[in-house]
Order: sequence, then structure tokens, then C-alpha cells
Amino acid sequence: MQFDDDADLDTSEVRDVRGSRIPGGRATVGGGIAGVVALILGLLFGVGPDQLGLSSGDSDPGATASSAAQVQQECRTGRDANTKDDCRIVAVVNSVQDYWDQEFTRRDARYATARTVLFTDRISTACGAATSAVGPFYCPGDRQVYLDLGFFDELRTKFGSSGGPFAQAYVVAHEYGHHVQNQMGTLGRTQDGRTGENSNAVKVELQADCYAGVWAHHATTTPDESTGRPLITEVTRADIRDGLDAAASVGDDRIQEKFQGRVTPESWTHGSAAQRQEWFTTGFRSGDMDDCDTFR
Repeated sequence: MQFDDDADLDTSEVRDVRGSRIPGGRATVGGGIAGVVALILGLLFGVGPDQLGLSSGDSDPGATASSAAQVQQECRTGRDANTKDDCRIVAVVNSVQDYWDQEFTRRDARYATARTVLFTDRISTACGAATSAVGPFYCPGDRQVYLDLGFFDELRTKFGSSGGPFAQAYVVAHEYGHHVQNQMGTLGRTQDGRTGENSNAVKVELQADCYAGVWAHHATTTPDESTGRPLITEVTRADIRDGLDAAASVGDDRIQEKFQGRVTPESWTHGSAAQRQEWFTTGFRSGDMDDCDTFR
């Protein structure tokens, strides 16, 4: 995956609070066994920790800005995105939101932008407090995506994904799929409390995978506001393979087999490896969000 070296990055869409102190509250999920349980329940990729039973303490979404706010200082252009992981996240966020803004406009609707918050270890959100063990998630309460970049190392080392830049892009695009669902009123279907391979929880997650595929289909043709040219200049077949591999590595069946030693479809919340790959592929091949109706 390559970015236009001369494109300007919009860092206002990413808030960097890595190294910040979290005021008040405490996260209920730590490392070790508790973290593994959270991963089994929540990955990949979830909505707010309150829906995983992980929220507690102060729900103030703010954080004390004691970090260096690295992305605002170092991520200026597409050239930076081609050389630095955190700048790549900024560029992907820009591209994903450019696409959805244009798609909503085409449908005579308004897309409301959502920021991605980069954090370290733990974070307090409008959905409650959470640790990195929850994995990347979208909080509908404050309409923000939360991401600890250390997750991408775990995606390879704990879950066996091949990794790569597009695997990271897939994660980000999936979370913004939840933001699209929130604006369209479908995200709330997860609130019925049911689990299982045919549950609404799984259908919502698979639709977000499909929306990620839709963005990927248009990634190299969506014009960037600053240049009028696409911010992403190349997505290769190898990139798509990396995205599909990431999707498969965190299917409910793969996670359960790895951490429980058995597969229990009645407790699925995100879908099987095959389902996740199938729905990403559906969106990628057609490029049409209307083909992402996982509820039919």
C-alpha cells in the first residue's frame, strides 16, 4: 500500500494521547488471564467497552495531554505515511473518511467525521474505561475510534496474522464501518444481548467487515481534498491477502480454538474466520455498501 508523497495529512482527525494519564476511574481488564478473556469476548474489532461488560469508574472521555502528541508534529505528508506506522494510521483515517463523506453526499446524506484516539495501555471514554486488552474499538457515546498501536504486534504474535500495512488499514476501516452503522441506525441492533453465529452482534461485525471492503475497493480512486488526487496510490493483491489474513486470524472460531481449545458457536460475537473473509471480499468486489446487508 502506497500513499501520494505530496498529499497533506489532516492530523485533526487523529488525537494522540499516548503516554497520557487518565483522570479518575480505573479499567477493569488487565493483562494475563483477564486480558485473554477480554480478547476472546471482544476481538476483532468491537464497539465500546460497555458492550463487553468492561466499563467502570470515571467515564470522562478526556485525557490529560501530557504526551508529545507525536502525530501532530511528525505526520505532515503522504511521504511520512509511507515511512512511519502512526502516520500511516492518520493517512488511512483520512482516506476512509474522505470516501464515506463522498458516499454519503452521493446519497444526499451528511457524514459526520469521527476522530481516532491513539492511546497507550488504558483509556477513559464516554463508553467507560478500557485497557489495550480489549483491542481496537468504536465508542458510539463519543463517536471516536480507540486504538493502541501495540495491538498490531499482538495481531501477528498472538493471533498469527501475517501483518503488514494493509492489515492495519483493514482494522481502521472496520472501526469506521461501525461509525457508519451508528449514523445509519444499525449499530444499536447489538443491544439485544444475544450471541451466537446468527446473532445481531455477529451480523453487525460482519457488516463492518463488508464496509471495510467497500472502502478498499475505492481507496485508490477516492480524491483527497488537499490535492484532488487519491491519497492512496496503490493497493496490491498482496495487500488484500494481508487484510484477509488479518480478518481470518481473529474470527471467533480461531480465537476460541487458540485460547479455549474448543469452538463454541453459541457464544460468537464477531463471526467465523470464513465469514469475516467472505464479507470483506463481498464489499471489496462490488464496492457497493448496499451489498453489505448481513441482516437479510
